Amino acid sequence: MLQIMQALPGWLVSLVSLLLTVAVVMLASEISFKLLGRMPGPILAVARQGLRRPVRWLAPAIAARLVLLTLPLAARPMTILAHVLELTAIGTGAWFCVACFDIWREVLARRHPLDTADNLRARQLRTQVQIIRRIVVTLIAVLALAAMLMTFPGVRTLGATLFASAGAAGLVVGLAARPAITNLLAGLQVALTEPIRLDDVVIVQGEWGRIEEIRTTYVVVRIWDERRLIVPLSYFIEQPFQNWTRHSADLLGTVYLYADYTLPVEPVRRELLRILEASKQWDRKAWGLQVTNATAQTMELRALMSAANSGDAWDLRCLVREQLITFLQARYPQSLPLSRVRLQDPPEHPMPAEPPVSGSSSPPL
Repeated sequence: MLQIMQALPGWLVSLVSLLLTVAVVMLASEISFKLLGRMPGPILAVARQGLRRPVRWLAPAIAARLVLLTLPLAARPMTILAHVLELTAIGTGAWFCVACFDIWREVLARRHPLDTADNLRARQLRTQVQIIRRIVVTLIAVLALAAMLMTFPGVRTLGATLFASAGAAGLVVGLAARPAITNLLAGLQVALTEPIRLDDVVIVQGEWGRIEEIRTTYVVVRIWDERRLIVPLSYFIEQPFQNWTRHSADLLGTVYLYADYTLPVEPVRRELLRILEASKQWDRKAWGLQVTNATAQTMELRALMSAANSGDAWDLRCLVREQLITFLQARYPQSLPLSRVRLQDPPEHPMPAEPPVSGSSSPPL
């Protein structure tokens, strides 16, 4: 075998050595991931699934680059192969870093699921991780591209030439990209201060909806009728809006009724409690019925009720409004809002007109 290898050309021996190295490293990585897959635990399963593809390329590239240093190749082939392997290692290394971040994100998502009654902490973490991931991926991609370009000698020379004019160029680019930079910085502020989170219930531009996506520069709000409202990230930093789930998902709902002064309030209050106790949407934390206003024609009744989330609060309000109106129609129809008009007959002997005051002159005709 040794004699056969000595009889072969040097470049062919080097090529065979590189291929054998790549094959051995790929086989070793596959065996490692097979063994890792047999180990119990959700974290190991996520790691195996996320790292398998980048490691399949990264490990052979690094091993081949190290073996290449010991092979007797000419300068030109050595330089070309080394450059190709360096570019491969840089690209797959960036891929490996992104995969590690995604593994961490997936582990957090499994530990804090969204399909729970109190998912405030889960929405906080997912919002922060989603925004930070986009920033990290962008930063890794820029650094990887810069590292690849720096492997070309001509680019290094060009970079040194352009460095002197970087100030003016940066100013021009900064002015041109000011909206994008503003929204990018707004994304960092959203991740740190958390005015909105994924699945938050908000009212933006008079529209009720949920935060569906938080992108690098904009937010997608899913409106109740399945429309999508695209809002720049800077809007949630600079403009006022309503967030119904800022600290918790539970809400207080209100229903307003208007009735005549002849309506007794206490029976309506008892009927409200009966409706709430029979409803699945009421979380049994708060309720009440009060007369909150009185006008010349009607009095205003406000029914207050609590619910676990905004969807239950909406359904509960509609239910209470419908059943209270039905109750008033059935029990107290005479107390529904009325308009009173008093008709009075004119006097039989109208008073004579008063004579003009002496000394006053009548207006000219």
